[in-house]
Order: sequence, then structure tokens, then C-alpha cells
Amino acid sequence: MEIPYEKTVEDEMKNFYDSLSEKDRRRYAAIEVRKLAYGAKQYISTILDCDYKTIERGLLDLKNEAELKKNEYGILGEEENKD
Repeated sequence: MEIPYEKTVEDEMKNFYDSLSEKDRRRYAAIEVRKLAYGAKQYISTILDCDYKTIERGLLDLKNEAELKKNEYGILGEEENKD
């Protein structure tokens, strides 16, 4: 896989990643993987220094719309609770 990002961008990505909560970290890593081609999981896990399983969990989160709507306390937002 060709390296898609310059070193300065990789450093900015890592700094941003480090500022996020664990839930947001895995989702951010998953989004970055989805943007790239074959080999992206290895590349992103190396840049962000995260476990492969973190990315896999993030990819599952992205597929699960209800999971994405949960706030930091695991509670669905007001819009979603209206029934």
C-alpha cells in the first residue's frame, strides 16, 4: 500500500486521536480506514498506535446507527427516545 499521508499529517492525526474518548477513538480510526484502500487497517493502527481490535469495534459501531447516536453515557439522545 502506498503511504497516503505526509508525516506531518500523520502526527496531527495521532495528536487528535489522543485527545478523544475511547469510543470516539475507535470510530475515528474506523473512519480513517474506510477512506483508504487495502492495507489501511495496518497503516492506521501503526500511525495511531491502536490495536487492530479497536478498529474492528469502530467499524462495527459505524454499521450500527443506534450505537452512533448514544452519548458519552450510553444514553440515546432525546430525539431517539421519543416513542
